[in-house]
Amino acid sequence: MVAQIMPLLEEFDQKTHSETVYKVRLMAAAENFTAHASKVPRASGCFPPCGFQVEGSVYNCRSCQYDSCEYPLDCPVKEVVVGENNRTQMRCDVLFPLPGDIEVVWRYAETETQLLELLKEVTMGADLLYSIPSASPQHAGTYQCEIFTEGRSIVRQYFYLTVIPQTVIGHSELQSLFDQTLVSGGQSPQVTPDLWEGSLLRLPPPSLLTVCLSGLLLLLLFSLGSLFWWSFQRDPIQSKDSRGMQGEKYVFL
Repeated sequence: MVAQIMPLLEEFDQKTHSETVYKVRLMAAAENFTAHASKVPRASGCFPPCGFQVEGSVYNCRSCQYDSCEYPLDCPVKEVVVGENNRTQMRCDVLFPLPGDIEVVWRYAETETQLLELLKEVTMGADLLYSIPSASPQHAGTYQCEIFTEGRSIVRQYFYLTVIPQTVIGHSELQSLFDQTLVSGGQSPQVTPDLWEGSLLRLPPPSLLTVCLSGLLLLLLFSLGSLFWWSFQRDPIQSKDSRGMQGEKYVFL
């Protein structure tokens, strides 16, 4: 800009041309500077891909106003997979700085959706973390966190939670162990401390243990009862046969 204006100032001091000529040349210099300045990359404080970011607004010299980041409020859905009875956490993190006075609303829907009318409010406060201590199939679905500041929404994040049932995990681990055995030529893989601590050797739920033990106890009682009944039915037959043999012996004598 200085390089284009300084020659005009020297000519203007010498009054080489009329004021109209200098006015036209100044307008041309200004337009030339604007065209070159628009091609220079500007430092942006915007962090994709979502959220209304006030701090990331950049002043536009051509329009003489601040340009917003122009990102949507809704962020892409994040997939979360967890095994049954395991702990899982979802954090409403954003890359851009948040104001100090925020309010966080967590919502939930049983299906995979981003429709607000299907999402029901779960909690409200300032906690960006949502935790499930022990996940079960009924926890599966869509979780949404929406951040507000001064009553205005600035970002919405979505998490789709999938809970793998314990039976599926057990079948998958047994299949993996079977495949490892085939690869090793029929030799069972060595059981390491990590394997003992892993999910392969985890005990089933207490309710399942109770059902199994009750079934075994009933089977044992049924077996004992059948054995007693069989012994009771056999004793009269043996006594009758013994009496018959004694009578035949008496006849032959």
